[in-house]
Amino acid sequence: MTKGNTAGKMGRDLRRSALTVALGLCLASTAQAQSTAGVVFGQTQPGDTVVVENPNTGFRREITADASGAYRVPALPAGAYTVTATRSDGTTDTRTVAVNAGTGTAVNFGAQAAAGATTLEAIQVTGGRINTIDPLSFSNSTVLTSEQLEKIPVPRDITSAALLAPGANRGDAAFGNLASFGGASVAENQYYVNGFNVTNSFRGLDFGSIPFEAIAEQQILTGGYGAEFGRSLGGVVNITTKSGTNDFHAGGVVYYAPESLRDNPPNSYQNDGTIRSDNSNDNLWNGYASAWASGPLVRDRLFGFALVQYEREKETAYGNYVSSTNSDFDDETPSWLVKLDWNINDYNRLEFTAFSDETEGEEDVYRSEGDAQADRGDYLGTVHTETGGENYVGKYTGYLTDTFTLSALYGTSTFKRNLYGITANGTRQSYNGEIGYAEGCPIIVDQRLDVSGGLITGCNFIGTLDRADGEDTRDQYRIDAEWALGDHLVRFGYDVDEYESIAGASYEGGARYAYQNYTLADGSRGNRVEQRIFQNGSTVEVNQHAYYVEDTWSITDNFNAYVGLRWDNFENKNGAGEVYVEQKDQFTPRLGFSWDVNGDNTFKVYGNAGRYALPLTSSVAIRGASASLYSRQYFAYTGIDPITGEPTGLTPLSDIQYLNNEYGEGKNPDTVASTNLDPQYQDEYILGFEKALNDNLTFGIRGTYRELKAAIDDTCDYRPFVTYAEENGLEFNPVNPNFPYCRMFNPGEDLVTIADVDGDGTLETITIDGALLAPKAKRNYQAVEFNLRGQWDDLFL
Repeated sequence: MTKGNTAGKMGRDLRRSALTVALGLCLASTAQAQSTAGVVFGQTQPGDTVVVENPNTGFRREITADASGAYRVPALPAGAYTVTATRSDGTTDTRTVAVNAGTGTAVNFGAQAAAGATTLEAIQVTGGRINTIDPLSFSNSTVLTSEQLEKIPVPRDITSAALLAPGANRGDAAFGNLASFGGASVAENQYYVNGFNVTNSFRGLDFGSIPFEAIAEQQILTGGYGAEFGRSLGGVVNITTKSGTNDFHAGGVVYYAPESLRDNPPNSYQNDGTIRSDNSNDNLWNGYASAWASGPLVRDRLFGFALVQYEREKETAYGNYVSSTNSDFDDETPSWLVKLDWNINDYNRLEFTAFSDETEGEEDVYRSEGDAQADRGDYLGTVHTETGGENYVGKYTGYLTDTFTLSALYGTSTFKRNLYGITANGTRQSYNGEIGYAEGCPIIVDQRLDVSGGLITGCNFIGTLDRADGEDTRDQYRIDAEWALGDHLVRFGYDVDEYESIAGASYEGGARYAYQNYTLADGSRGNRVEQRIFQNGSTVEVNQHAYYVEDTWSITDNFNAYVGLRWDNFENKNGAGEVYVEQKDQFTPRLGFSWDVNGDNTFKVYGNAGRYALPLTSSVAIRGASASLYSRQYFAYTGIDPITGEPTGLTPLSDIQYLNNEYGEGKNPDTVASTNLDPQYQDEYILGFEKALNDNLTFGIRGTYRELKAAIDDTCDYRPFVTYAEENGLEFNPVNPNFPYCRMFNPGEDLVTIADVDGDGTLETITIDGALLAPKAKRNYQAVEFNLRGQWDDLFL
């Protein structure tokens, strides 16, 4: 659920900090990689011992600078650190810096770095300038800390924060009000919490969410991200949760946004002045209360953070003059989050994250009456929904040597998509996913011209039901390694994402009855009813795995090159467990460079080019590749059930017609997708620069170009197959189980499929000219972004 603007905060736990803010709410920072941790790197004297320590947790890393004086400490949990260099004569030099997730922080020691000192309110930097430019970054990234999110006046939800990133726009309300990045659809993003993928891959239109007060940092990658990221054409939202420290903290907040403080939309009118939409009775309020506590379980070793939250939103919506119903909505979300961090020793760490975002919703539905359908009529029933679920993630990080770091992650999650209804007379409207199952009142439509006896109505009020047990589950495994080899920083990894969806849909009561008039043989008018049955349901899978390798090469002291190679493998299975689409070793390379022009991290020119691929969602298989029933038949009837409106005494007037050849049986997996199907993918090019104008201001310009190279669509048009049959001397006979009307293909490309075109029972490989199907899909995105950011805590926030 997307929250609106909230007001009336009754509790506050603020700590003043240095804040980097871009003018026009365009915040930016550079990202090193997909990570829940950051990096400290820099230059000191050869052989110096460098100690990086978080005094709040006792976490400590000690390494030795190499022969050139360079050092790098990766995989640091976000926080405030002291960095101390100890020279051979025993003298020390210490700095205190902030480390953010997914970013690099430069700390240089020596004559150049000792040029001055700057002190901020919460972060003290001794002997160095405040540097917001990461010379080893090649991506477009925005990092928002919890302190920044606390002060910026935006709605308190993940999507609203993500919209602060350059190139982000809010999508249509029909698709969840999610963020769109770089011209992509809202369904083309990926979302991570503590390194675990929480994207809902059923349709790509939801994600596992955590309470806003649990966010430590939110990183928004809008382009140029490295080879360890995949399965996205839009952007990546990478969230790090809060953790415990050696100090005990507790707090709570209450937010409430009453209807009286909202601005309601005005009424809208037709061209003739009649009212189209009466919004005078619409209203909405929401609010939530959170409480949290954190602290040490074992000082310097084991820490915990826990949060509980209760959120509620109520809304009344009347729709417009064509709406037949109006509703009262009531959503409740009792969510929670637990984070445990165990510093086993200086070289090994374990993390555990668990959270829940289950939402229970009720929609009371009423009949609409009066002018513009703005009056409330009879109560029809209540729709009950459940969405969201529980997530559990474990992660190990091992600092095996000064130059080699290894991490391993396993996570599992569930995401409910349940729906059922209870009518005004107490009848349960639900569907269990089995074809042939019917519970409740069917859909009733009266299309007769003569309704002098009154309209025929029933007790249905929903339309199409989703399964009452709909649910998605994910199991994810990944391993990542980083190895510093002289001038090369090599990263490589492997990840497995196994996604299973239980889904299906059915007309209410299992059928739709449309009462109609028709002309009899003697010319008189008779009555008939059209029965349509639409049902599907199955358990489908999307299995994905990928491996990547990337190298950041310091060619000179101030020029770095990046090469990333990624291979994705996508496997989609239907309800019978059969593979209907398999795309192996999809190669998506990434290239980049970064030039530290002055050699002091004050002026950077950078660019990158990359290819990004997107797999099919699991929802495609429910109807398109699995058993589905869609039929039509006409009947004469002798009576009508006074409660449900269902016809009785049926006598067939026609044979059953199976629309789209949906017989209620499983589909041959070889026939539902083009055998040459490419994943949806795009190419991206970025060129830009960042310049530090002084210690407080950084200015940058960035240009981005994206071009969609291939898309996936489906076609249910049989006319190209008629053309194929005519050209090859075949008799076209599509009414057979081996000829599914709908197939997946790449628009603009030939469709190579296996089908029985003439109904003789023999499957043949045929090629349909792409020109007969659809033109090539086109989507080009071009943008030039201007960024100005600085540290003006008192002036701006």
